[in-house]
Amino acid sequence: MLEAGSRKRNQPAPPHVMFEALTQPDRDPARPWLELLDDEQRPRLVETSEPGLVVWSSLWIKRPDAIVRFDLPPDASGYGTDLRWTLLVDEPMPDASLVGHMRKRLNQLINANLRFTFGQ
Repeated sequence: MLEAGSRKRNQPAPPHVMFEALTQPDRDPARPWLELLDDEQRPRLVETSEPGLVVWSSLWIKRPDAIVRFDLPPDASGYGTDLRWTLLVDEPMPDASLVGHMRKRLNQLINANLRFTFGQ
């Protein structure tokens, strides 16, 4: 698989809480964050290793081969998580506009929507 993008950003919750949020995105109906667009589908869990790893199947109907890997190490403070998502795709690499769209959506879902559920 080819790496189509990756981003690391600190999240305010500890790894075990981030793990739960990524493996059970509908756990708190009062704070939904996995709000999908028309060209997206709900991911299924491909691999998990609590609390440090979650791998999703593709969000994108156009690229069912894509997977999203989440690495969840604790941050230096011990209270948060230095979450890294990595987007992996089979060859051929999607065109630049689709890759940009996919990266932007992951940033929106993880580094905005999910982050905001923790009050950040």
